[in-house]
Amino acid sequence: MADFFHAVSAVFLIFSMMLVGFGLGKIGWLTSSEKRFLSRFVVNVAVPMNCITGVLNNLEREDLRSAGRMLAVPLVCTLVLLAVSGVIARLLRLPRERRGVFVAMSFLPNSLFIGVPMSTQLFGEISVPFVMLYYMVCTVFTQTVLVLLVEKAGSKEAAAITPAGLLRDLFTKPPVLGVLTAFACLLLGIRPPELFMSFAKYMSGTVTPLALMYCGFIVYELGLSGIRLERGLPAMLVLRLVLSPALCAGLCALLGVTGLASQVFIIEAALPVVSQVPVLAGAYGADERYAAVGFCLSMLGVFITIPVIMMLI
Repeated sequence: MADFFHAVSAVFLIFSMMLVGFGLGKIGWLTSSEKRFLSRFVVNVAVPMNCITGVLNNLEREDLRSAGRMLAVPLVCTLVLLAVSGVIARLLRLPRERRGVFVAMSFLPNSLFIGVPMSTQLFGEISVPFVMLYYMVCTVFTQTVLVLLVEKAGSKEAAAITPAGLLRDLFTKPPVLGVLTAFACLLLGIRPPELFMSFAKYMSGTVTPLALMYCGFIVYELGLSGIRLERGLPAMLVLRLVLSPALCAGLCALLGVTGLASQVFIIEAALPVVSQVPVLAGAYGADERYAAVGFCLSMLGVFITIPVIMMLI
C-alpha cells in the first residue's frame, strides 16, 4: 500500500503542475507563442541535458552489456501493440478519418513529456537512462509509423518519408543526440568537466515543470467540454493503459529484464496518448476532435491506472 499511496502522490503532483499550465492558459498568460517556446526549450535543451546527467550519474560501463536486451522490450511491445490495435480498428469498423488516429493513439506512449516527469517522480533521477532507452524506440515509430497512420486517416498529403530523410531527422534530434552522446561518454570512460555537469544538472531540472505545464496547456487548448466515450475510445484506453503495461511486464519477464529497468519500462508503457497525435490530426485533415478527446481521456485515466500498476509491480 505504501507504493500505491506514493504513486497517488506522484500522479497528483504531476496533475498539479499540469493544472498550472491549464490555469495560465485560462488567464491568458500562456499562449500558443509561449507553448512553442516551451516545446522547443524542453526538447532541444532541457531533455538532452537530462539525458547526459541521468546516464553519466547513474550508470556504469558494465551496464551497457544489457542495453541490447533491454531495447528489445519496448521494440517488441510497440510492434505487438501496433498489430493488435490495427486489427481492433478494423473490427470496430471505424471511419477512415478515425482509423489511423485510433491506432496512433493506441500503440505509442507519451514517453517524453509525460514519461520523464512520471518516472522521475516515481523512481528518482536514477530512472532517466531507462526512460531514454524507451524514448529512443518511441521516437523512431513517432517519426515514421505514427505520421503515416494519421496522414492516411486525413485528407491532406504529407511529404514522402525516405530512409535517408528518416535517418537525417532522427539523428539531428537533440534528445537522441543527447542519449547517444551520454552512452558514448560512458562507453569511452569520458566524463565532461564538473562545470558542464553542474550546468547540465540545472538545465535538466527544468524538464519536469515545463513539460507538464506544456501538457496542461494542450488540455486547455483542446477544451474539456464535449469529452465523452465515443466508439473506439474505450478500446483505445484499454490498449493504451492496461494491455500495454501488461504486455511490457510479460516481455520483461521473458527477456530477463528485472529490477528498476523493468519497473520503469512498465510505467512508460502505461502512459497516455502521444501529444503529437491531435496536432498531426489537425494538420493532415483527420478527425482532430476524436484525437483530442482520446488524449484528454488517457491523461485522466493514468490517475487511476498508474497507482494500481505501482502497487502490482
